Amino acid sequence: MTTTPKFTRGQLNTFQTPDDVSRVTSALHTAGRKVALVPTMGALHAGHRELLRRAKRLPNTVVGASIFVNPLQFGEGEDFEAYPRPLDRDLEALTEAGAELAFVPKAEDLYAEGHAVTVHPGPLGDELEGAARPGHFAGVLTVVAKLFNILTPDYAFFGEKDYQQLVLIKRMTRDLNIPTRVIGVPTVRESDGLALSSRNVYLTEEQRADAVVLSAALAAGAHVGQEGADAVLAAARQTLAARPEVAVDYLELRGTDLGPAPVDGEARLLIAARVGRTRLIDNVSVLLGSARD
Repeated sequence: MTTTPKFTRGQLNTFQTPDDVSRVTSALHTAGRKVALVPTMGALHAGHRELLRRAKRLPNTVVGASIFVNPLQFGEGEDFEAYPRPLDRDLEALTEAGAELAFVPKAEDLYAEGHAVTVHPGPLGDELEGAARPGHFAGVLTVVAKLFNILTPDYAFFGEKDYQQLVLIKRMTRDLNIPTRVIGVPTVRESDGLALSSRNVYLTEEQRADAVVLSAALAAGAHVGQEGADAVLAAARQTLAARPEVAVDYLELRGTDLGPAPVDGEARLLIAARVGRTRLIDNVSVLLGSARD
């Protein structure tokens, strides 16, 4: 007979193996508690802390986070090996945020030797970020599906900075009948508008100054939403032109579901660009046409 690993309320409990954390969350559910999960790759910053803060608002809920740098979502030549992994500091941040559960698996804990089955993201997975990073979203959805199956969270919190990821995860839970409620949280920004990202640490001081143009371009586009889609894109491009050092990968205006943008109503303006060797993404909500009145 297997026993449930020890779980102490009011402090951070850390688990590495899927079996251990699964037994703990199952016992919490049996006891009438709900579970909220914040999936992360570590290198926690104020954006992650905001996700945890939102999760802490839920009544009768144990808040947990996973920390796992997922090899499946990195392509050839990307920064998997260089990606920051300050685990001790991350666990301290979780403790300070009041999280009670941390799941910190190793790759071999999640991916058995010879693993071959992944979650296909559908056509949207080949657009925007998917066009630039083939296979990325299959890796993201696969690891998120695994986390949802292992921890069976009632809620999961994701930042809107990775907007395409958020849309695809919501679609996966709908299409695969996964009962976890996925909650998006607005992007947390620096005082000058730069979206918080674990990859910001790669930027030099000069590159950091250049990177602010991404959020400035989005803000310029959103400001003229009442003038229509063409005006939004033109304003954003004009702002970007002031920083030719920033290599734009894409700048697109889409609907909130990342289909075609409406003539009137809420849309999403998305950008990806390379600042030096660092690739950054950002997005903002835009009210088009009469919806802004």
